[in-house]
Amino acid sequence: QVQLVESGGGLVQAGGSLRLSCAASGRTFSAYVMGWFRQAPGREREFVAAIWWSVGTTYYADSVKGRFTISRDNAKNTGYLEMNSLKPEDTAVYYCAADPKLIPYRDYVAYDYRGQGTQVTVST
Repeated sequence: QVQLVESGGGLVQAGGSLRLSCAASGRTFSAYVMGWFRQAPGREREFVAAIWWSVGTTYYADSVKGRFTISRDNAKNTGYLEMNSLKPEDTAVYYCAADPKLIPYRDYVAYDYRGQGTQVTVST
């Protein structure tokens, strides 16, 4: 079994930055894709970004394009989400997810492995 643990969330002022981490542990971790999702109170969970683990190809939601950067460190089995120019509307619980197969990367329920989430709050 693979466990994903997010960290790096917190409270930040608008315009600030945070870097989220998603560390994979457990049996030998082999990811094809890692994705980040978020869910704000009263709203559905939404896709934020994804990365093909081996080649590093990235995808972003339009709402975060140019502000967020997804990356990964193969040696550490850790993915990252660098968030800059944060806005109050970025406030949400952020979840990472990973899967060893080719899946529809924008679909959270398609991922085999999912973390518990980390809270990001952006104040005005």
